[in-house]
Amino acid sequence: MHNNSLNPNGPENENIVENKELNIWEALIPVVFLMSLLAYNIFFADGEWLGEYSNQFILLIGGFFAAIIGLFNKTNLKTMGEEILENLKSVLIPIMILFLVGALAGTWLVSGIIPAMVYYGLKVLSPEIFLPASIIISAIISIATGSSWTTSATVGIALVGIGTALGIPSGMIAGAVISGAYFGDKMSPLSDTTNLAPAMAGTDLFTHIKYMAYTTVPTIILTLLVFTILNLNITTSGGTDVSSLLATIDTTFNITPYLFIVPIIVIALILLKTKPLVALGTGVALAGGFAIFFQVEILNSLSESNVTAVFNAIFTDTSIVTDNEKLNDLFSSGGMKGMLWTIYLICSAMVFGGIMDAIGALAKITSALLSIATSVFGLFASTVISCLGLNTIASDQYLALVIPGKMFKKAYEDKNLAPENLSRTLEDSGTVTSVLIPWNTCGAYQSGVLGVGVAEYFMYAMFNWLSPITTLLFAAFNIKIRKIISSKA
Repeated sequence: MHNNSLNPNGPENENIVENKELNIWEALIPVVFLMSLLAYNIFFADGEWLGEYSNQFILLIGGFFAAIIGLFNKTNLKTMGEEILENLKSVLIPIMILFLVGALAGTWLVSGIIPAMVYYGLKVLSPEIFLPASIIISAIISIATGSSWTTSATVGIALVGIGTALGIPSGMIAGAVISGAYFGDKMSPLSDTTNLAPAMAGTDLFTHIKYMAYTTVPTIILTLLVFTILNLNITTSGGTDVSSLLATIDTTFNITPYLFIVPIIVIALILLKTKPLVALGTGVALAGGFAIFFQVEILNSLSESNVTAVFNAIFTDTSIVTDNEKLNDLFSSGGMKGMLWTIYLICSAMVFGGIMDAIGALAKITSALLSIATSVFGLFASTVISCLGLNTIASDQYLALVIPGKMFKKAYEDKNLAPENLSRTLEDSGTVTSVLIPWNTCGAYQSGVLGVGVAEYFMYAMFNWLSPITTLLFAAFNIKIRKIISSKA
């Protein structure tokens, strides 16, 4: 989902640590403690209880608290350190991708690529159908690339820019982009999570995708209907305002269709399965060259040297001032520096998740859920809760698929349920909900790249929070719950 190789050792080989010394209540203490601190920070301190990096500090404090419980239950510091190190190693590539996305945003701004996307987008995308169109565009790109991350870093940024210029709330646009991107990612045979889920459950890729369509297609149709209704009931900027925006962009930048060569090359490289770092790095380098060739006046206004202006766009803050306030907010970028908050959040989450895994708390919580799953619906519900919990506690989408996949596989067999039931439930509740957790690698990435906080887009990422509800409804009413016998028939 993020890229094609998040964990160099393969997420399916993830070791699940069990600790017989630890009981379920001790396993839950760090979770309750962490959630209490995060809730206090959000609701009573406006997210700045411990300064700009409050959430990062809270995750580290939660990790320290979990480590103390681990020491009392015969888990040594060396084991904890090794798990933390493994977790940090596993996010090395995503961190490098985040840095490159920051550089991409900066160079695509000064080269005029993002302004050109906004310019032509305002001409083509009708305000009346903007939100459902955003879902469909994001879904197509995500199916083609197999990556919601790539979708957000390319068309997602442009759609947020276009929609904001039209006067549509950014949270609404981000929710539409994320809904489409995760639908496409989930249904794409190129996605790593779409390959991982059936591997964990013991079924094949295309059986998994076909079976997943039963819950996924109704969910995306309902999402499209809701966004169509939302679009009809919001007031967007009229034609005069759009004309004014187009005129401002045209006078500020040298707008030409040739600028689209860069994003086309980047998407082509991704479709050809080029490594994400190479594809994004190529996008940064080409955009830098295009900036020097096409946007001389912009670069001159930013620095005495054109090369220095491009390097500043890659590494630090860049702001291009126009005579329109809406566009001034849009035409600014933090470069690589702007991604540091997100990267620190991911690293802090990996520390907490690593310690929780090392002390055996993740396995204990999942086992407890498995022990209370007496009915078929109870088994599905336990899987969903386990995936949601691991996305929250371990802060990593892969663990939210791997641990429940390994733990629940035999239970599904014992209930005479075909393995695609498990693989579908893993995706419906593990893959798509990761983006709804601010400190999860996916939530941190999407909010960082789109420039929209999780709290702003949460309600509008309808496909993502509706998916686990749909899978539970199917289980409750015994709709398309395949038995092992019938699957062999």
